[in-house]
Amino acid sequence: MTDRRAQQPFRFVSCMELREVLGKRAMDEQRLLEIVEEAPADSIYYHTHSYYLRHSYRQGLFPNDFATWVALHVQDRVLAEQLGVVDPFAFDDIEQLRGEILTILGEHLGRVKLIPRCSTGEPFEFVRSHIIEADLQLEARTLGEFRAAIAGVEVGAVYYHLCDARLRQGRVSGDFAQWFAADDGLAWPELAHAVVKLAHRGLSLEAMRERIVGLCDQALQAGVPPAAGG
Repeated sequence: MTDRRAQQPFRFVSCMELREVLGKRAMDEQRLLEIVEEAPADSIYYHTHSYYLRHSYRQGLFPNDFATWVALHVQDRVLAEQLGVVDPFAFDDIEQLRGEILTILGEHLGRVKLIPRCSTGEPFEFVRSHIIEADLQLEARTLGEFRAAIAGVEVGAVYYHLCDARLRQGRVSGDFAQWFAADDGLAWPELAHAVVKLAHRGLSLEAMRERIVGLCDQALQAGVPPAAGG
């Protein structure tokens, strides 16, 4: 079972960010809301999804830039916790995610008497990112080859195939799961489903990689696809 070969190999691609400062800054939560409402989609993407690329080896208490700034510089723990539970990978597109952030900010501001302001002098600086792809010239045709490659590949490839592919490029299952489920040699839908679930657990990229390696090991040892909840 584990030696089956895919007709189409999985080709690993990594990525890097080119950052552009937009010149838009917020010193209080009201201004933060106003700029979130008008900021380009690439900026919302940078401050939510790209956070995982910039913090690939640790799971932050507040896993996006909005929640982190509110917690550290406005010192509004209530709003920080509300923003911190937003899962950017639970939304089909950036506009849905933007709408959720705006709803949280709007409802919070509607409950406070005074608009919370930055107390450290450090404004929220809006940035947008441009993703640059880099073909790593690395391929896998079997699950064993994939397991060996994913275990050592640079973390930018984990982000590109697991995160960036889903939202920015519209491949909603992510590239890993899509390849596992493809009906051209592997066709392991259970493994694909398990990998899709990883992006909804608030894990760092390195933790996601470790989980994927573990799922592959289970399959290779058992000789059958692992259960979806593995």
